[in-house]
Amino acid sequence: MTGFDLIIHGGHVVTPAGVLAIDIGVKGGKIAAIGQLYPDQGNDAIDATGLFVLPGIIDTQVHFREPGATHKEDLHTGTRAAVLGGVTSVFEMPNTNPLTLTAADLQAKFDLAKGRAWCDHAFFIGGAAENADKLHELERIPGCAGVKVFMGSSTGNLLVEDDPTLERIVRNGTRRMAVHAEDEPRLKERKHIADEAAHPRAHPVWRDETVCLKATQRVVGLARKYGRRVHVLHVTTAEEMEFLAQNKDIVTVEVTPNHLTLVAPDCYEKLGTRAQMNPPVREQRHQNGLWRAIAEGVVDVVGSDHAPHTLEEKAKTYPASPSGMPGVQTTLPLLLTAAYHGKLSLERVVDLLCHGPQRIYQIAGKGRIARGYDADFALVDLQAWRELKDEEMGSKVGWTPFAGSRVCGVPKVTIVRGNVVMRDGELIGKPIGQPVRFAETFSPSS
Repeated sequence: MTGFDLIIHGGHVVTPAGVLAIDIGVKGGKIAAIGQLYPDQGNDAIDATGLFVLPGIIDTQVHFREPGATHKEDLHTGTRAAVLGGVTSVFEMPNTNPLTLTAADLQAKFDLAKGRAWCDHAFFIGGAAENADKLHELERIPGCAGVKVFMGSSTGNLLVEDDPTLERIVRNGTRRMAVHAEDEPRLKERKHIADEAAHPRAHPVWRDETVCLKATQRVVGLARKYGRRVHVLHVTTAEEMEFLAQNKDIVTVEVTPNHLTLVAPDCYEKLGTRAQMNPPVREQRHQNGLWRAIAEGVVDVVGSDHAPHTLEEKAKTYPASPSGMPGVQTTLPLLLTAAYHGKLSLERVVDLLCHGPQRIYQIAGKGRIARGYDADFALVDLQAWRELKDEEMGSKVGWTPFAGSRVCGVPKVTIVRGNVVMRDGELIGKPIGQPVRFAETFSPSS
């Protein structure tokens, strides 16, 4: 009789203690042993020689468009793209149709994901005027990632632009609240810039740094008033980073690979509306500010903000073209490529993609390679380089803004709770995704 269900041996394992040449034993979907093991101690074994074993990536910002816009993406295809990119857990956003505003809306998404999601998943509840007084209960439903608020208009109809409603949302809850921080009144005042330009190069001019800084300052002020922890998503400006660095006792910070990699105005000339997202890709000085914030520890998380639209939709004349781009499959290779070029360490990559999400959202049993944690892993080859291609994307829309880019750190194997779900670019078995567990939840019936 063997001791483990699975042995991963011969690899370089990225642990909280650093990169170690050790083996991992898996039993019952959890990490049961870390140390010197032998393949014959398990029912199955993976030879990870030459590979680095990372915790499974946790992408805390994806838009999988189901229900309501499944011609762009759905929970099956979105999670397919995720596991192809070494992602083992995703947090999905509430700006679907219908919006995710009630316990019934959350349950409907869990029902849609059952038997169709390739990786584990959680869903945000949207913060809005109609549910603001119930959010302290809704945010604690098992599998709920927390509350998400849109302060600026983006894809969908979920918008909180006035301070009285925002204040109700902030004070009616205790879990960390995720925020899209753009100032809607200023966006409305400046919309003529986009209309007159009719080209996406105007996108960061219309949605300028002041649009973001004003909204971020507003929500942080309310957070401090009520002692509410907030997580500011996809920060794009150097000015915001300077402000947020002074408020780290109550604020956590996300950046995206898009803003770390693409630069205005070049990306808009090369990619057109495919580079259009909210908040926008900005000039080099802002990107430098984001990398500086990563180096200084201001940034806690990198999330993809996977937000797919079809190429037909993207081909509309700006600003009628929708904002957003796919990215859940390319986040890990892009970050590992940045590490290869010396912009951050491998350990920092794992902190931003695994430890950080676990820490700030209080995820139970995920995000690190440690005994007792879920056996979620991404096995990557840091010596392998490949060119990203549209046709290799698992997303339903079938394109990436990074097509033609050469990346290293190719995900070779993705493992979810001890089950191999992807090997060498091929999906294995059937979708086994389950709801993510959190420390800060309770049963509505309790």
